[in-house]
Amino acid sequence: MSSKLPPGRFVRSVLKSFMVQSGLEPRLFGPHLRITDAAVGKVDFELDIQKDHTNRLKILHGGTIASMVDFGGSLAVASMGLYATGVSTDMNITYLTNGGRVGDTIKATAVCEKIGKTLAFTTVTFRNAKGDLAARGSHTKYVAQAWDASQPYIPPPGAEVDDDVD
Repeated sequence: MSSKLPPGRFVRSVLKSFMVQSGLEPRLFGPHLRITDAAVGKVDFELDIQKDHTNRLKILHGGTIASMVDFGGSLAVASMGLYATGVSTDMNITYLTNGGRVGDTIKATAVCEKIGKTLAFTTVTFRNAKGDLAARGSHTKYVAQAWDASQPYIPPPGAEVDDDVD
């Protein structure tokens, strides 16, 4: 049996799992997305904007931000100790200003506002390279089966654990 990990190391281990097991995240974000800080209920992460993340106006595509809201919500749920992070039931994104261009870094903060036996409610805010609030999103996840899948902050047997120590 795996041992209990500190929240930051646990969330980075969940990120590793997404990058190995998922179809979308490794292709869309790849090595350009990283977690900069993680604690119980909150994860800071950032994305180095590449051409694949932009629209025809050469600015960050709204679909990239939407995917980051989805992914950020999962990381916020993971910060509460769940390795399985549930499935989306609702997502909303408000775009306030340009998120950036190729070569810029967009910074995000994902927060798990509330988690219960069935649903988790998360918010993600985005700041562009100028520090302006570029977008904000909310993401609701169904987590009932995720609670049954693991013990808090303990990766499942065979999971790749992040090497960095908090």
